[in-house]
Amino acid sequence: MAQSGVLYQKQIEAGGGRRTPMPIEECISKIKEMAALKADRNYKSAKKRKNNNQTVELVINLGIDPKHADQMVRGALSLPKGLGKSRSVIAFCEGPMAESATKAGAVEAGGDELIAKIQGGWLDFDVAIAHPSMMGKVGKLGRILGPQGKMPTPKAGTVTPDVAEAVSEFSAGRLEYRNDAGGNIHLPVGKVSFSVADLRENIEAAINHIVKAKPSAAKGQYVKRVCLSATRTPSVTVDVAA
Repeated sequence: MAQSGVLYQKQIEAGGGRRTPMPIEECISKIKEMAALKADRNYKSAKKRKNNNQTVELVINLGIDPKHADQMVRGALSLPKGLGKSRSVIAFCEGPMAESATKAGAVEAGGDELIAKIQGGWLDFDVAIAHPSMMGKVGKLGRILGPQGKMPTPKAGTVTPDVAEAVSEFSAGRLEYRNDAGGNIHLPVGKVSFSVADLRENIEAAINHIVKAKPSAAKGQYVKRVCLSATRTPSVTVDVAA
């Protein structure tokens, strides 16, 4: 978000000290308050936003060295209160298994034809699930799906014999995550329309999950900083000890 403009300045004032750690519930209240603010748009060319139900995003800065494979943090989790929307899931499988995946909610399910479709440029989905027997063929999509974080992997739970169950879980909001080059984990944890209690439950579940996922090779302080923001607001710092 550009750090200028009337709205941004109003949000900064409402958010208070951005780097001063605050209890989770206070952070959530600040985010809700900032997301509800509107810029003064009295000029004719001003555009009004149709939907202000922004996604609440959690960023956890970890004390890991992302250059070392044994310190990578990646996996999948389900939030207790969900994400407020369904996710678009595809499944690499064949025969009766493809039919089951479609019934479970997959927008596309198949083998060679689905692989060819993706090679042709189709990427209109959020998560890809694959049966282990398909990975020999799906592997050729690594250069396409890998950079987008959509490549199926066993560690994330997206390569599994039970494709239909995985499709159902990820459609309902199960999240894949992996640290970025700066050692940060980015996770959506709900919408600003969620109650404070529901957002708090999701945030605490996400933090606890990442803490338990600490690599044995990581030394020193593991969780260095936790921040919360909405899609179009500045961030605030969460006091994880509160």
